[in-house]
Amino acid sequence: MEELKGLAIAGSTGSIGRQTLEVVKEQGGYRIVALTCNSRIDILKQQIIDFQPDYAAVTDEMQAEQLKRELANSRTKIVSGIDNAIDICLDSKVDRVVNAIVGIAGLRPTLRFLEEKDVALANKESLVTGSHLIQQIKKKSHKKVILIDSEHNAIHQIIRANPDHEIRNITITASGGPFWDKDIHFFDNITVEQALNHPTWKMGGRITIDSATLMNKGFEVIEAYRAFPLTLEQIKVLIHPTSTVHALVEFVDGCTFALLSKPDMKLHIQDALYYPARPTNNLPSLNLAELKKLEFIEPDLQKFPCLELAHVAVKMGGTALTVLNAADEVSIELFFMGRIKFMDIPKQIEKELIITPTIQNPSYTDIMETDRQTRTSICSRLNVPLRTIGQRKALIKQVV
Repeated sequence: MEELKGLAIAGSTGSIGRQTLEVVKEQGGYRIVALTCNSRIDILKQQIIDFQPDYAAVTDEMQAEQLKRELANSRTKIVSGIDNAIDICLDSKVDRVVNAIVGIAGLRPTLRFLEEKDVALANKESLVTGSHLIQQIKKKSHKKVILIDSEHNAIHQIIRANPDHEIRNITITASGGPFWDKDIHFFDNITVEQALNHPTWKMGGRITIDSATLMNKGFEVIEAYRAFPLTLEQIKVLIHPTSTVHALVEFVDGCTFALLSKPDMKLHIQDALYYPARPTNNLPSLNLAELKKLEFIEPDLQKFPCLELAHVAVKMGGTALTVLNAADEVSIELFFMGRIKFMDIPKQIEKELIITPTIQNPSYTDIMETDRQTRTSICSRLNVPLRTIGQRKALIKQVV
């Protein structure tokens, strides 16, 4: 009988973490060694009961103690704090780590994991803000980064099938969120409820708003620029409302390959965990006869300036990418709090890119300090206490 591989999931209570566990439960092949979360111990408790990992970590110490009391008879060792959370994911029994942590907090774990383990990466901020640091570590450790994003996973699959062919360009598709076909004047009064009503994907709060502004696609352009040997000009974005085609790759002979599937992240998680195998699953097949059309639209940058700001940040380089990410995250939280409007999100990002000095080839410390300064700058400008940022989770629950 083939020995099970060991898997650790950092951020197991989020959307990607939960779906990863569902894939493993269906496909097998892995034993769950470690699970970590920030504070959602209700979900983590059930995951511990279901998967019996060796270790579990909660960032918050008080909640970790509560979980210990509730699972006093469990074989799982429960620890607290970010350092212990990282350590349990690096246990000798772990063969691969899924980093599904949300936000800039995922960068340090990514860098640490890569020193010893292959990483299936769902944390966009790691590549957006720290890709040069990732490359430095990969050269020393010879470990792999496997991107879980549907678009980048699709590109990988197409390139794997055509390993010896030169690429002319790639196209990343965007659902366009709920507003791609709305008139520009509609954007003046978009509500939180409207922005969270994504037509094709079920995701967390921030990424849903990023999808509505197309900033998520801007981040994916940056990730593709870092992950593949391409110029920025070779990476294109098209709105594709049905989310059926996840990416396209055109080779130099003019032939374009596309990856099509139902919009389900489990397909891409499965590939990240089991490649080169293609295990049978219970996910619904794509019925081409049911598709009325495959529609592709050029994004309107007047309605979606965040996409252009991502290109600007790439050209600026260095900590401009950290500013882009931090300003976006804080602006979304302020939008949830009702302190700014939907179209103020790109305005706040642009202001920070203009006023913040750029450090080229930043260290991890430079990145985190720039992140802090950007958040402080926006909150100060809008007279919002920085400590209130982070209360958006309660606000989101009220409207979802």
